[in-house]
Amino acid sequence: MSTTNEAEKNANNPLHGVKLKDILEALVKKHGWQGLAKIIDIRCFMFDPTINSSLKFLRKTPWARNKVEILYLELKSQER
Repeated sequence: MSTTNEAEKNANNPLHGVKLKDILEALVKKHGWQGLAKIIDIRCFMFDPTINSSLKFLRKTPWARNKVEILYLELKSQER
């Protein structure tokens, strides 16, 4: 794969350069842990939630990370 193709792909990715920790912190700030747990039914948001435990789970669980990323993109589109 050439560097040009990689750069083009990243330019079209709205999450490029955004850290998962920053995404999670923004969602917790907006919704709180309880609100986030109602929107996305994940145990790590419901029971004794922390940023670190949630990051650990989300990094290992693609379907859950995808839901979090989609919610973040929706939040960002509302801010515009």
